[in-house]
Amino acid sequence: MFAATLLTNPTNPILDQALVETLRNAWGGGAARWLNPGIAAEFELTEKPANLWEVWADLQAMKVDLCLQPAQGRRKAMLLADMDSTMIQQECIDELAAEAGVGERVAGITARAMNGELDFEGALLERVGLLKGLPESVIAKVLAERITFMPGGKQVIATMKAHGAHTALVSGGFTAFTEAVAAALGFDEHRANILLTEAGRLTGDVGRPILGKQAKVDALNQITARLGISPSQVIAVGDGANDLGMLHLAGSGVALHAKPSVAAQCDLRVNHGDLTALLYLQGYAVADFAPV
Repeated sequence: MFAATLLTNPTNPILDQALVETLRNAWGGGAARWLNPGIAAEFELTEKPANLWEVWADLQAMKVDLCLQPAQGRRKAMLLADMDSTMIQQECIDELAAEAGVGERVAGITARAMNGELDFEGALLERVGLLKGLPESVIAKVLAERITFMPGGKQVIATMKAHGAHTALVSGGFTAFTEAVAAALGFDEHRANILLTEAGRLTGDVGRPILGKQAKVDALNQITARLGISPSQVIAVGDGANDLGMLHLAGSGVALHAKPSVAAQCDLRVNHGDLTALLYLQGYAVADFAPV
């Protein structure tokens, strides 16, 4: 059995009952279940439709996301999340670079690295090198003035934890940011790279080993082993090329507002919904959401 989930941006609840019923009837699905009126609905199917991606493309034009996945085991025991442009709406290194006066140059490298056009580690070292000499105090300034959370993050973490799940933030960014973001959103743990400092200024380097694509896979394997669960019991979310390893290994790998080259390699793509989509994909209804 498969679960088909349709969802849209909660700030624009345009999911129409007629649309859901039309698709359900066309695919011979089971009874539709509304997870949040106007925002998310689901129904079950006995087999994967041959025209899935054609329908997906049509719905994208209507600002509706469609995700299909095995119905069994959808509710996960662990969340593994990327930080930059996933749990927060910015790329931390780009914001630091803007403060250093090299924002445009660094942002261009970041975009190419996240799209898989550049080696992640090399691109990280090049960008961090451009931050050399920046006062360490700028980190707190960026956190306070430039960083905003992706909508729905607190609901996802609170709800999954209320149902016994473990939550981990794993970033190719920096611990100076993951520590603050993890604490604010309620993550159980976090991992990231360490920005090296000396005499109150950034040295232009990071600690070794560098946490990149393989390190995210390693984190998934290490944390699940410690918890006594399998990777199939994990829902992972990210947007960049360095997230693909963990997205493919996890039971549910969600490309959230991802770079096109990344989304194309993932079956679960959320381009219009916010982070609460991670709950709807697991079959949670809005009435199940934990208070935040």
